[in-house]
Amino acid sequence: MNEPEAESNQWHARRERGHPALIRLMAFLSRWAGRRATRLLLAPISLYFLLFVPAARRASRDFLRQVHGRPPRLPEIYRHFHAFASTIHDRVFFLSGRFDAFEIEVEGGECFEPPESAILVGAHFGSFDVLRAMGRVERDLPISMMMYPENARKIQRVLAAINPERARDIIPLGRIDSMLEAGARLDQGELIGMLADRSLDGDPMGTRPFFGRPARFAAGPFRMAAILRQRLLFMAGIYLGGNRYRIHFEPLADFRQVSRRERSKAVEAAMDRYVERLEALVREHPENWFNFFDFWAGARDTPSWETGSQRTDSPSRRANREPTTQASPEERS
Repeated sequence: MNEPEAESNQWHARRERGHPALIRLMAFLSRWAGRRATRLLLAPISLYFLLFVPAARRASRDFLRQVHGRPPRLPEIYRHFHAFASTIHDRVFFLSGRFDAFEIEVEGGECFEPPESAILVGAHFGSFDVLRAMGRVERDLPISMMMYPENARKIQRVLAAINPERARDIIPLGRIDSMLEAGARLDQGELIGMLADRSLDGDPMGTRPFFGRPARFAAGPFRMAAILRQRLLFMAGIYLGGNRYRIHFEPLADFRQVSRRERSKAVEAAMDRYVERLEALVREHPENWFNFFDFWAGARDTPSWETGSQRTDSPSRRANREPTTQASPEERS
C-alpha cells in the first residue's frame, strides 16, 4: 500500500514506499478474509501516519486549513488518512470485479445515453478504480487511463498483483504513439481518463484560483479533447465512508462541433469549468483529496511564462481576485 508522503513539493520526486510483495499480501488477505475483516487494519495504518509521518500530517493539516478556513482538529486529519487508506484497500475488490460489498450510486449517468466515446478528466480525488470498474460492468464502456510512464509502471505492478488482464487499461503518456493509441480506442467507443491536477516539468500548464490561491493544472487533457474532437466530461469516484461510493459525471465541453478558430477559447472555458467543479466537490468532500504535498507550491515557484494574452476574466477569478497566469492553448496536431 502506498504511503501518502509530503517530503517534496514536486509530487514526482517523492519516494514511493509501496512494494509489489506488500500489495500481493494485502490482495491475498483481502480475498481470503474479506473486506470487513481486513478493514480493521486501516485504523492502525491511519494512526501510524497521524503519529509518525510528520510530512504527510503537515500536508493534510495545511490542506484542511485552506479548505475550512481554520486549523483542523486531529480527528479530521485522521479521517483524511483513513479515507485514503480505504480507497487503496477497496482497489483490490474493484479490480477483482467484486462489487457485492459496496453501495454505489451514479450521478450523471445520462452522459452515456446513448453509450459513446469521451475523454474523462478528474483529479487525485476519491477513487478512480471504482469509475474504471463500473464503466466495464454497468455500461459496457471500458475506461483506459493515460498516465506518466513511471506511474504507469507502478500501477501495472498493482494490476499484476490483483488482475493482470487490466494492464491493457493503461496508456503511458510521453510516447510517440500515446495519442494515436488513445484516438484508436476512442474510435472504438471507449473512454479515456486523464487527471489534470498533476503534471511533469515542461508540460503545458494553466494557472487557476483554487480555494482562493493560484494553483497549476495540466492543460493536456483539455487540448487533447479539442484536437481529437471529443466530448469532455468531469469524473469523480467519491468515497462516502463505510462501503458507500458516489460516481459523479458531468459535461465540461463538447469539441465535436467546435471549429479550429474557436478551440482556444473553448479550451480555456473547459479548464475554468473543471477547476470550479473540482473545488466545489473538494469543499464538500475534503477527505477525498489525495495530494499529500503542497499543492499550491508550483504556482508560487513558477515564473510568468505561462501566459495567455487572449485570456478573459473567468467567474472564479473575479470571485477570488487572485492574479493568475496560464499556458497559451496553442493547437498542435
